[in-house]
Amino acid sequence: MQQLLEDIKNGSFARVYLLYGEETYLRLQYRDKLKKALIPDGDTMNYHYFEGKGVETAQLIDLAETLPFFAERRVIVVENSGLFKKATEDLAEYFKAPAPSVCFVFVETEVDKRGRLYKAVRDTGRVVEFARQNEATLQKWILIQLKKEGKRITQNDLQFFQQRVGSDMENISRELEKLFCYTMGRDVITAADIEAVCTRQIGNQIFDMVEAIAMRRQKQALDLYYDLLTLKEPPMRILFLIARQFNLLMQVRQLKRKGLDEKQIAEKTGLRSFVVRKYVSQSARFTWEELKEALTACVETEEAVKTGQMNDRMSVELLIIAYSGEKERRA
Repeated sequence: MQQLLEDIKNGSFARVYLLYGEETYLRLQYRDKLKKALIPDGDTMNYHYFEGKGVETAQLIDLAETLPFFAERRVIVVENSGLFKKATEDLAEYFKAPAPSVCFVFVETEVDKRGRLYKAVRDTGRVVEFARQNEATLQKWILIQLKKEGKRITQNDLQFFQQRVGSDMENISRELEKLFCYTMGRDVITAADIEAVCTRQIGNQIFDMVEAIAMRRQKQALDLYYDLLTLKEPPMRILFLIARQFNLLMQVRQLKRKGLDEKQIAEKTGLRSFVVRKYVSQSARFTWEELKEALTACVETEEAVKTGQMNDRMSVELLIIAYSGEKERRA
C-alpha cells in the first residue's frame, strides 16, 4: 500500500496494478486515488471501464495496443472480472511486455495467487492486498473520522459501536454518517445514540439468538429468527450462521481448556479480542456434548431441506425450538 501511495505522490506509475482483498472500502478508495492521478478529469477518450465476468481479454489487449489520443497514457480499469481466478494465458503473456502507453487497474475481491495472470502482474506491476483491518487500526480510523466531525466518544462506547456494526469499513462509514446526522449539535456520541440509529449486523443477531437458545429463552430466540426473516435473510443462510456460531463456540471452549488467554484465542479463531470474553461465557453455557449435538443437528437440518423432506423456513424454526426448550423436554 505504501508503494502505491509513493507512485501516486511521484507520478511514476507501473503498467499494471492489481488491487484486491476483502476490504471493499479501502479497495475502492485507492482505485479512485489511482484513477484521479492517472488521467485528467473529463478525458473520456483515453479512459475505459469494464465490470463483470464478461470481459474479453482480446479486447483489453487491443485497447492497450491503441495509442492514446493526445495524452500520455490510456487507462483501462477492470473490476470484478474474475480473470484472476481462471486461465487467462493471453493476458498473462501480454503483461510480460505491455505497451508503454497503457496503465491497467484491476480491482478484484478474490484472486488465485497460483495463476499465471497473478504472477505476471506481481512480476511486472504492483499487487496490493486490502485485507480486513485489525481492531486497533479500525479504532484509530474511527477516531480520526470522529475528530474530523468534532465528535468525541468514550472507549467503552467505541467498543460497543464496533461490536454493533462489525469490522467492514464500508459499513462502519455508513453507520458513522447516521450517527453524525443523529447527533447534530452535540459533541459527544453515546451508547444510547448508537443503540438508537446503528443497525446490528446479522452476526450479532445470530450471537444473541444462540445466547437465547443457551438460556432456554425460546420466545426470544424465535423472535430474533423472525426478525431476520423480515430483513429478507434466507433461512439457509441463517442456518449456516447458527452452525458457524456453534463451531466457533467449540473452538473457543477447546482453546480455553488448553489454557490460552483471550488474545491468543482471538488470534487462533479470527475473532475480535473484545468479543472473545463473550464467546468464552457463551460456550460455558453448553456442555461439550450439547455443542457437538447442536452442530450435528444443523448438518442434518440442511440435509433434510436439500432432500426435500422439509421446507427451509420450518426446518430452521424447529431446530431453534428443539434447542431452546427445557433440557428435560429435549431429552
